[in-house]
Amino acid sequence: MQEINLNQIGLKFRMNKREKLTFLKSSPRLLPLVAALFLAACSMQPLYQVPQMQVPAQFKEATPQAAQFGIWQAARHGADGQPVLVSAQWWTVYGDAVLNQLQDAAAKANPSVEQAVARLRAAQASVASSRAAQLPTLGTTGSGSRALTGGGTYSNTNGENVARSGSINNNFSLGLSASWELDLWGKLSGAVDSSRASAQASGDDLAAARLSTQASVAQTYFSLRAAEAQAVLQQESLEAYEQSLKLTQNRYKAGVVSSADVAQAESQYKSTQAQLLESQTTRAQYEHALAALLGKAPAAFSLPVTGVLPTPPAVPAMLASTLLEQRPDIAAAERRVFAANAQIGVARAAYFPSLTLSASAGYRNSMLSELLNAPNLFWSLGPALALNLFDGGARNAAVESARASLDLAAATYKQTVLTALQEVEDNLVAATHLTQEEALQGEALVAAQKSLTVANNQYKAGIVAYLNVLSAQTTVLSAQNNLISVKNRRLTAVNTLLKNVAGRWEPVDGKAVAQAANQPVTQSVTQSVTQSVTQPAAVQ
Repeated sequence: MQEINLNQIGLKFRMNKREKLTFLKSSPRLLPLVAALFLAACSMQPLYQVPQMQVPAQFKEATPQAAQFGIWQAARHGADGQPVLVSAQWWTVYGDAVLNQLQDAAAKANPSVEQAVARLRAAQASVASSRAAQLPTLGTTGSGSRALTGGGTYSNTNGENVARSGSINNNFSLGLSASWELDLWGKLSGAVDSSRASAQASGDDLAAARLSTQASVAQTYFSLRAAEAQAVLQQESLEAYEQSLKLTQNRYKAGVVSSADVAQAESQYKSTQAQLLESQTTRAQYEHALAALLGKAPAAFSLPVTGVLPTPPAVPAMLASTLLEQRPDIAAAERRVFAANAQIGVARAAYFPSLTLSASAGYRNSMLSELLNAPNLFWSLGPALALNLFDGGARNAAVESARASLDLAAATYKQTVLTALQEVEDNLVAATHLTQEEALQGEALVAAQKSLTVANNQYKAGIVAYLNVLSAQTTVLSAQNNLISVKNRRLTAVNTLLKNVAGRWEPVDGKAVAQAANQPVTQSVTQSVTQSVTQPAAVQ
């Protein structure tokens, strides 16, 4: 027989020993019931604690105006167990009506969201199944049969074999049965706790899937508009290069320039044609990706060309680290830690016997018309106690496996938090620097356009070779493409940052933050977070 170490198993009582003995002495007639309740008060489940994280109170890549941040708190559900809520329609901060329509369509038919909804329904059904195991089961049976019994042969007193005729017998029965497994060691309640936490995690997974889909729709839409803008730019440049090519060909015919100038102009024109085809291909592929996100076939979806990129909202100068509480993936990871902790209690309960109360009653008779008469009544009532005395270490292995699952879930939770912090830091610095880079790129474009104007005038005057004009045109086109690329990258950074904080980045109350950090407020945070970054002029 295996030895059971109660300290190792982690047996806990909700009443102390003195309280239980006093209660037993005061109620001797209720001894059987009290004994069952005494055992039912035992719990094998370890005390749950959220994995501790050493998270700094402020983000590393904070803007210079923000010196203090909110204090980290782990993501958690409300008292009713509802999942963490994501800001509704957070994408409206871009002010793009087409994007709003795309998000509405994706919310109704995105396959990834539908998969998450189905998984949540399955998890909720699992909770109902676990709860059902705590309740008694009641069933009924009814049967009727008519059987022929063979007579065979027998020897009479004269020693002769005599054939015996068979008999026909009827048998009818009607019964009712009930059984109830008492949750003595918290095995059933632990399973309910685990399945409920898993269902809550599935609810958070659904919120995460919706948030991911919304961010993907927004990002794909931005990339599509960027490809459009580049295509529009290249089309306009192509028209200008065509005029330059014709001008150069005319000057060559007049003997003003050499054939090398014509070749250079033609090379620039053909290269721009190739770039235009590349941009059109990229735009088409992003349109196909949008169709898939909306749950449609590419052939059934098209988007009018505008070539205009939305303007990203200004990132607040101060973001509290508590914003990560709203991330559904962190909340889901925490719920899975809780579920794994509850499974340890379920595994530990296997060391102890299970007690099942069962009862059955009914009627049995050979005549259906007299089935319900009192003499035909039968019944049975009694408990059944079952304990596995030897299992070759299977229970020990199950407990160790549950503990390993808990460690795995805790490590996954920590990794999720660290990844969330990294993503916020990455996109904070990207959004800040890309704002500055966009302004500088706009200034570079203005300078390149001035240089092109000078080169064109000098070329027409015969002062410089066409190579100077070609170089200036290439510089302008490159600067325009770079500006579009920076705008798209900035939209990507801001969009990803919004996803990282679950669609919310409300400004932080500077006074409250300073009190939390025991530091003085050195400036007006409210003013700093409401300042918007001036956008460079749109690419023409």
